[in-house]
Amino acid sequence: MSETPVLKIKDAAIYERRLAMRVPFRFGAATVTEATQAFLSLTIEDSKGRIAEGYAAELMVPKWFDKNPDLGNAENEDQLRQSLHMAVALAKTAEPATAFELHARIEPQHHNDAAKRGFNGLIASFGLALVDRAILDALCRLNDLSFTDAIRINLPGINASTTPDLAAFDISVFLEGLKPQPSLFLRHTVGYIDALRPDDIKGHRLNDGLPECLEEEIATYGLRYFKLKVSGRPKEDTERLKAIAAVLATLPDYQVTLDGNEQFADEDSVLDLLAQIDAEPALAQLRRSLLFIEQPIARHNAFNQSVSRLAGKVPVEIDESDGTPDAFLLAKAQGYRGISSKSCKGFYRSVLNAMRISKWNGENSGGYFMSAEDLTTQAGIAVQQDLALAALLGLRHIERNGHHYVSGMAGATDGENHAWLSAHPDLYRNAGDGRAKLSAVNGQISLATAIAAKGLGVDADAAKATFNALQASSSDQERTS
Repeated sequence: MSETPVLKIKDAAIYERRLAMRVPFRFGAATVTEATQAFLSLTIEDSKGRIAEGYAAELMVPKWFDKNPDLGNAENEDQLRQSLHMAVALAKTAEPATAFELHARIEPQHHNDAAKRGFNGLIASFGLALVDRAILDALCRLNDLSFTDAIRINLPGINASTTPDLAAFDISVFLEGLKPQPSLFLRHTVGYIDALRPDDIKGHRLNDGLPECLEEEIATYGLRYFKLKVSGRPKEDTERLKAIAAVLATLPDYQVTLDGNEQFADEDSVLDLLAQIDAEPALAQLRRSLLFIEQPIARHNAFNQSVSRLAGKVPVEIDESDGTPDAFLLAKAQGYRGISSKSCKGFYRSVLNAMRISKWNGENSGGYFMSAEDLTTQAGIAVQQDLALAALLGLRHIERNGHHYVSGMAGATDGENHAWLSAHPDLYRNAGDGRAKLSAVNGQISLATAIAAKGLGVDADAAKATFNALQASSSDQERTS
């Protein structure tokens, strides 16, 4: 490994952009019709006086990080906004350190400060995740490296200081062996209220150049992987799954995952749904195609009860429960075998959890796994950094839904759209309106340009085009002091 650079955060700026969903997104107990995307730029300086700028972005989705029904969407967004500002403030005052040491030093203080404000671990993770990605992006640019090459030589200095259970694990060998996937299969989200066929579309069609129901999604993108939302009401869920299965029956082969979004009270209620699925002939193929169930049980109960009986029938993973560095350890003790990777929870957390999976599968019969999930990541920086992370970890398919619920690079200027279409022509297509829309061919997303980019999966000129546009819009800018 080459010398690990010591860094100092010199400057930072936070921006926001409001966007509307082209169709409502229903997950868990919430329906989202609009949200705000946060953008962060950080300037780093190394011990040689070299300076580079890095970027990160993430949608501040309400009703996922904190599902307290007493809080409104604006209050949820403000929690995430505060988390980001808190993390940036800590990063700017931190003593010089390696990229990973900055993360390790800030994380406990940031989570402690967040807890004092009543924020849970997911909310705390959001702010630090953006800071970590912007630092890593800048570090790659500072050394003229792609994220793959930077991680392979462990340029950030990743170690087991935050995960003592990996103290004896050979981190260098694991990182050296990472080989990013050149493409990923798109696993399409089917929300609770999503139209399945053209006749299901309520009101007037949008006619915005994008598919508007599941049948059209399959025809447009060549989909073979699907993520199906379930509500925690087994009878209703079974009927909904039958309707979905009837659409999927036209495919020669497909794979599905079920996402409970914390809507089930306990293991027995999930087993009830599974029993109803098993008893329904119309769901036989869907049942054979089921890969795993994601976070069925509410996070406040997930670590208090075993899911061993359920896991004996279908693999189960945590998602919303993953709010701290030790969450996967707690989940494993209750019978969970999987964990989600989401860049909004942390780049390093996903990498370290992938190491745990490698370690555990090498120690016993295996079965531990990681999946790549989405939180409506938006075209541009957010989606590409999440794709880059999944590709690096060798995950074969990834949930994507931002491209369906939002029309391309919503809110972006013509100049931004042109920059992204030019820099990443394999990832985006122009549907005739000049707006960059995620491209999928035969159900796959190409990552060639993202993997080759100097930085964390993002072309520097394209990223600068976005930040120049944000800076020019003074109403969207909130500069840190």
